[in-house]
Amino acid sequence: MDMRFCNQLDEGILKARVRQRTSDIRGEYYRDTTAIIHSSPFRRLKHKTQVFFAPSNDHICTRMEHCLHVASIASTICRGLGMDTELAWAIGMGHDLGHTPFGHTGERIISRLMEERGFPPFEHEVNSLRMVDFLADKGKGLNLTYAVRDGIVSHCGEQFTQRLEPDFHVKNLASITTRKGLVPATWEAVVVRFSDSIAYLGRDYEDATRLGVIEEKELPSVVREKLGTTNGEIINSLVNDIIDHSGEGGIQFSDGLFSVVRTMTEFNYENIYQSSMLRGYDAYFTRLITLVVEYLERLEREGGDDEAYYQEEHNMLALGYYRHRMEMKDAYVSHDGNLKRMVFDYVAGMSDNFCLDCADEILKPIHVGETAMGKWFDAR
Repeated sequence: MDMRFCNQLDEGILKARVRQRTSDIRGEYYRDTTAIIHSSPFRRLKHKTQVFFAPSNDHICTRMEHCLHVASIASTICRGLGMDTELAWAIGMGHDLGHTPFGHTGERIISRLMEERGFPPFEHEVNSLRMVDFLADKGKGLNLTYAVRDGIVSHCGEQFTQRLEPDFHVKNLASITTRKGLVPATWEAVVVRFSDSIAYLGRDYEDATRLGVIEEKELPSVVREKLGTTNGEIINSLVNDIIDHSGEGGIQFSDGLFSVVRTMTEFNYENIYQSSMLRGYDAYFTRLITLVVEYLERLEREGGDDEAYYQEEHNMLALGYYRHRMEMKDAYVSHDGNLKRMVFDYVAGMSDNFCLDCADEILKPIHVGETAMGKWFDAR
């Protein structure tokens, strides 16, 4: 362990779990990684949009690939700086477990709908913590260590930061309602925060060129010269710069390279995130998500615990939601005191494909005539 990057919080605090478990050969943080990999929320990430909605294109980055990229980049930086690579890997693998379908477009839509109903804004970082603490494993959560949970809720990498060091104070993670102002409690979590940004900078550019949103020749010359022209070259430049320049000032980019990072970030924002393709998603996915939310709200409001009411809908979404509701009802009452968040948790947990299938079930049910013993949707 490089003493410059020694975490000040006691190991007992960092490795503590809400429900105590006997240690095994995996160690605490690798055990967290295995719990994440085997969870249903992680499986769903393979069909969740990262930036571009392209379910039939195997070469466009999905949310699962993004998590793998973040974990890989973070563990590489931690290896170079003498930190705990297993802690970094666990945080990276779990950091987006609470993300919505259809990427940040879906997140904004769900947030708007929730705020209209009096809920706080939806933030996927906070929802990722809710996922691992409560929603996963049928309301039991994954029982991860404090250090991994803190890294997940504090991971926000949507804006590049030049330098950052940990806030070595114990948070009451259960009381967090917003990502605003959160700073990770470990060096490894700070590295994950940088790695989140690094992972999407070059990959979003590569995906955009593959889809014809932009052309490679449009990339600013200073970016081509200092960072490279492929995702691999860009990652390599940024990772080595952080390893070479981090130290007393915290985890950081050099002044010279950070100015180039800002140039590429602005280029991506103007030419990718504000492109007509991505802007066009908003209206379509707003209609789709609103349809599903309002349908489930009606089922919840009028059906309650009455199974016959859901059966009379003659579609698998209604039956699937009913079974999910009855399976999770007691857990919600124990954790939240009510079922008010259930519909939004259910929709936010959906994969892109599942959400699209739900709209089909509402508008043109293909399973009419099947009984409750037939095929039904599983959105856990």
